[in-house]
Amino acid sequence: MATVKVYGPPMSTAVSRVLACLLEKEVEFQLINVDMSKGEHKKPDFLKLQPFGQVPAFQDENTTVFESRAICRYVSDKYADKGNKGLFGKNLLERASIEQWLEAEGQSFNPPSSALVFQLAFAPRMKLKQDQGVIEQSEAKLVKVLDVYEKRLEESRFLAGEEFTLADLSHLPNTQYLVKVTDRGGLFTSRKNVNRWWEEISSRPSWKKVVEMQNPKPSKV
Repeated sequence: MATVKVYGPPMSTAVSRVLACLLEKEVEFQLINVDMSKGEHKKPDFLKLQPFGQVPAFQDENTTVFESRAICRYVSDKYADKGNKGLFGKNLLERASIEQWLEAEGQSFNPPSSALVFQLAFAPRMKLKQDQGVIEQSEAKLVKVLDVYEKRLEESRFLAGEEFTLADLSHLPNTQYLVKVTDRGGLFTSRKNVNRWWEEISSRPSWKKVVEMQNPKPSKV
């Protein structure tokens, strides 16, 4: 079986979402770095894989898929019998629950959390001025989302039920940055159930491996 290919830097939240999924499913993959600072994501060859010039791009033999959540769904279905078999649900009811929380992540959680990640984690690295208005508005929106999560996680171990699924996995990239890199980690850790959930999902071997890929140890001379 040919190894699937993922194009993009592991520091990207979208790329790391796909990497976590592949590791959960125990699917062998080749990570091909794309130097976005050199505009490699806008070159014609890359645009054949990802027409919007964003990362990740994904190739599985003759199949190409873009958008990280779509890639995760594809991987979970294509390799249903590998690795974590319940990642995308084992029946219609489980799948529906996972899908609704994936939608919550994409529509409600991702916009404010992504804005905060960019403003607080990436803007300083890129020497860009932070927009305090965006930070305040995004934090206020995220607080409301996390209040909903807190109630949900009081009655359920994970978002979609009692098992770890794509619904939880999809939250890992942005939360990692907010908890570990910015000063807004308290948004998560101050909420009893959200904190318990975060501690559990972020301690999974698959995610620990992704974090290692994002922060490689310098090789010994």
